[in-house]
Amino acid sequence: MADERSAVARGGARMGRPRLTERRKEQTRLDIAREAVALFAAHGVDATSADEIATAAGISVRTLWRYFPTKERCVQPLLTPGIDSIARALSEWDAGAGMAALLDGFDRHCRAVTSDMPMLLTLARLTRTEPALRGVWLEVHADAEPVFAAEIARRAGQSPEAPSVHVQAALVAAALRVAVERYAFRTTSETHDGAELIDEVRAALRTVDQRLAD
Repeated sequence: MADERSAVARGGARMGRPRLTERRKEQTRLDIAREAVALFAAHGVDATSADEIATAAGISVRTLWRYFPTKERCVQPLLTPGIDSIARALSEWDAGAGMAALLDGFDRHCRAVTSDMPMLLTLARLTRTEPALRGVWLEVHADAEPVFAAEIARRAGQSPEAPSVHVQAALVAAALRVAVERYAFRTTSETHDGAELIDEVRAALRTVDQRLAD
């Protein structure tokens, strides 16, 4: 497992307002991620150094290494908002409520964090040609599965270790990943639309409706 994980993978969806110090750290991580993706898109991963990312983010390379173990891992904070949105929606999804309630919860949480969608889509496009970024992309989604499983198990009154729960969690994680990839691959930085991306994810989640409702 990687040292750096998404917020949900480190212990569940972030609930409540983080303290000032934590907010500053999260902002620094996001600043680094944005600069890293911009440089990777312009020059490629191999041709971009950690020093260049740090300089663009206005920090020292020593500070960068305190936040991330590798330069490729710098992109991770851009992946967590969508995952956190689903985790929050699952945590609020009461037993007996239908898929519409889950989708409405996801929609509400996700629309509050749309500012970095252009960078997220750029990152998704880069995963087609940059194997190291593809590895980070896949691992972050895999790391989210236990968090999704815990919420699905709570709703169903089952053990988080139940095989069916793990399958359902994997379906949710895959739905999110595939929806973002499909949308990113068929659009460009000039043609994307945040609302359309959210609708794409909603449509993907509907495909697992029957599995989650059982």
